[in-house]
Amino acid sequence: MANDQATILLRRQLAELNKNPVEGFSAGLVDDDDIFKWEVMIYGPQDTPYEGGYFKAHLNFPKEYPQKPPKMIFMSPMWHPNIGEDGNVCISILHEPGDDKYGYETAAERWLPVHTVETILLSVISMLADPNDESPANVDAAKMWREEPAEFRRRITQCVRKSQDDL
Repeated sequence: MANDQATILLRRQLAELNKNPVEGFSAGLVDDDDIFKWEVMIYGPQDTPYEGGYFKAHLNFPKEYPQKPPKMIFMSPMWHPNIGEDGNVCISILHEPGDDKYGYETAAERWLPVHTVETILLSVISMLADPNDESPANVDAAKMWREEPAEFRRRITQCVRKSQDDL
């Protein structure tokens, strides 16, 4: 039953994004036979060090979607405080719903079933422009962002160039 609801909802969201594309990203399926695995391309936001980059990522939806959040993993190399070295995105809206056992996030900041692929990706684009170095997935990137901003931008420039070469 949950699987059917997730399938219907994801098909609807994919159709809506194809009909009305949103600036800043494109989305599709990794495999046309699996609605639960999406490939997205995020365009580096203007006026950020990521500008000009094309960053590929995967969204893997659980069968319990929308009750549980998807996992997002950048396939392109990324240097960002909230993206682990393995590409995993650490952003509040992708954290399991409910209260944070550490008291860092409120339930309202975490996953809610009203989120869509569009709201997820717009939040990730916003995160690229404005990192949260208080709760980093990549401690080295967070430290560099705070203490060595020029070196931080240089590392991002390398990611942007690599993303352009991979096209």
